[in-house]
Amino acid sequence: MKRIISIQSHVVFGCAGNSSAVFPMRRSGMNVLPINTVQFSNHTQYAEGWKGMVMPAGQITELIQGLDNIGVLKTVDALLSGYLGSAAQGEEIVAAVEKLKAVNPNAIYFCDPVMGHPEKGCIVAPGVSEFLSTKALAVADVVAPNLLELETLTDRVIHNLDQAIDACERLIAKGIKMVVVKHLARSATSTEEFEILLVTTQGAWLAYRPLYEFEKQPVGVGDLISGLMLANLMAGFEPLTAFERTNASVDAVLAETFRQKSYELQLIPAQDAIANPVIAQSAKRVK
Repeated sequence: MKRIISIQSHVVFGCAGNSSAVFPMRRSGMNVLPINTVQFSNHTQYAEGWKGMVMPAGQITELIQGLDNIGVLKTVDALLSGYLGSAAQGEEIVAAVEKLKAVNPNAIYFCDPVMGHPEKGCIVAPGVSEFLSTKALAVADVVAPNLLELETLTDRVIHNLDQAIDACERLIAKGIKMVVVKHLARSATSTEEFEILLVTTQGAWLAYRPLYEFEKQPVGVGDLISGLMLANLMAGFEPLTAFERTNASVDAVLAETFRQKSYELQLIPAQDAIANPVIAQSAKRVK
């Protein structure tokens, strides 16, 4: 059984960050060790607000050291990072990645560079975007940005699919092994379906899923994509198959969420489709 450290936000109610990714990864057969960067009552898009706190500086470092002290760190196969409560937490994550790779050189770092949403703008603390674009990118093996984040990571404006692929290839030229663009927004080729993009050294592929007309768009879908993509890779699937499985599972979750007219992702009712997704549509090679 593969072990994954997942360092991202946590909400007491609903699905975002670890609360969106940990259960699906576990349902996919992974042994997940969650570390929370923030603990909020609920995600931040509720009009009524939220309560909670950013975890104190030094906590990530202490927890990683504790895992190392009991001999667990060397058994970890991957580290996933998502929403950061501060740029200082990012520094701790990079140190954790370096410490992990020192005791297990085969471990991978999957960076979900959470900076914001293409339609909502930046929602993170000062310095986080700059940190992700420099220090995190320098040590990541896989990155999973949305369009806004891809533009920030590559310092360019992207209007179409070719430009998005080019931006991903520039990241791969810097040493990233794989890029998953979770939301293509204005660079998508269709307004009738939702598209996500996979780019590796072997080529580029688009996967599609239906668009659901939610009254309010659920939060945490990107966290779900990153968690499942990593889990599928850790399960031994080749990148393209992992990508297709991830897309199918996410579609099943969204379909159930839409059916229930819920603002929060319905992970538990859709858990069987998370563990055993049905790939209704193969990804299309676009380069």
